[in-house]
Amino acid sequence: MCTGACSKFIAIPLIVMALVSVICNIMLFFPDFKTEYAAADRDGESQITQEVKYMGGLIGGGIMVLIPAIHIHLTSTNNCCANRCGMFLSIGFAAVGVVGALYSLSVAALGLSNGPLCSWSNDQNPIQQWGTPFVNSNGSYLSNKDMWDWCKIPDNVVEFNVGLFATLVLAASLELVLCLIQMINGLFGCICGTCSDKE
Repeated sequence: MCTGACSKFIAIPLIVMALVSVICNIMLFFPDFKTEYAAADRDGESQITQEVKYMGGLIGGGIMVLIPAIHIHLTSTNNCCANRCGMFLSIGFAAVGVVGALYSLSVAALGLSNGPLCSWSNDQNPIQQWGTPFVNSNGSYLSNKDMWDWCKIPDNVVEFNVGLFATLVLAASLELVLCLIQMINGLFGCICGTCSDKE
């Protein structure tokens, strides 16, 4: 397979993963699919999980991967970039994608580890209050679904956050692998040419 065709194979999944990351990050701003928590957070009452505000999926896994993915796709036009300069540039763009994917992966992993911000109470803390009840659990709450009942408001916020942050972890991991492959592919395209039958 020539390096131009390989770029196309890499770019399309990158675009899909970038869009998935953006959608997941936006959805995380609306737990229980309601806008009231985002509105309250905007007014100074902290009701949105802190890691959501870092916008790892929107900035890192989204924009910082989408722009390189578009360039990488352009290097695959007609299965051949037609010049080595385009493949050289794709190395730099892919490196930006690696940084974005790492940022998204780090934020999503932190979001999974710390758990959601919610109005919670349990046997040791019977007074319901807003906070992050799982922040000191080192992620052990993920395997103990009984702890999920501690969060009272928003409804099903633990499932909501775990599902979306896990999706972000998966998307960022795939983006990271694909961008690293493109860096190697771009290096081969720069050194050896993009398509052996056209050079």
